[in-house]
Amino acid sequence: MKKLFLLFAVLFLTFAELSAQTETPIPYGNNKEAGNFKQINGMQMYYEVYGSGTPLILLHGNGGSIKGHSKKIEYFKKYFQVIAIDSRGHGKSVDNSNKQLNYNQMANDVSVLLDSLKIKNANVWGQSDGGILGLLLAIHNPDKVSKLAAFGANLYPGKKAVYPEIDKLVMDTLKATKDPRTKNLYTLLAYQPNIKDKDLQKIKCPVLIMSGDRDAITLEHSIEIFSNIENSNFFVMPGATHFGSYEKPELFNLVVLSFFNDPFKKTSTIDIFTGKVKR
Repeated sequence: MKKLFLLFAVLFLTFAELSAQTETPIPYGNNKEAGNFKQINGMQMYYEVYGSGTPLILLHGNGGSIKGHSKKIEYFKKYFQVIAIDSRGHGKSVDNSNKQLNYNQMANDVSVLLDSLKIKNANVWGQSDGGILGLLLAIHNPDKVSKLAAFGANLYPGKKAVYPEIDKLVMDTLKATKDPRTKNLYTLLAYQPNIKDKDLQKIKCPVLIMSGDRDAITLEHSIEIFSNIENSNFFVMPGATHFGSYEKPELFNLVVLSFFNDPFKKTSTIDIFTGKVKR
């Protein structure tokens, strides 16, 4: 049984990586021409830069890396200056402290990196854990985030945010594994984040909350996030899982590009029917 749980764990963490692979001449995630290291908060943080224009920060999910963003980088570098980051304890970022990963620390790492690159008012997209980092960045460093799109993010762990089967998988894997990296990653999933609704209400930049209609995160929880951010839109991808951005890349690209490029709108049907806004 333990082996079965660990097999599911590996699949869960690597699905995004595997589904994002594409035959391109550019080795995204290990590109000497575009890659750089910076000393950030006691570790060597790895990132790659492509394209020009408005900065777009790409933040991967738990267990992921820049490599999993290959198709996204290939697409979005035509429109933005894409800055893809390997989070602390992920990819090529070197963290020798062996300390337990913490979302607040990881979000601060991103903030410090942006300071070092003299970047403000960037667009940010995050997948899962990357979405959590994006929310924390918008809460604590509002000057850094122009617009934020987050797919499959959650405010807190456990059954109130994720489906019971997923929560059980996380906890059972955490009990069964003896691998230090898996233990660190799953401890992160099991006990973090801890973002309150009142924290979300501090966010003033436009936010696009995204979810698959069969996500790991419950729709009710995604709606909670959407409802507590004043300037937010909500997109539910039909026939999609937690990895919808990889499963339906054309639809994902269309929606995200529109959100980042078009003027933000939050006109409601009530506004139209009551004459507050003319169609």
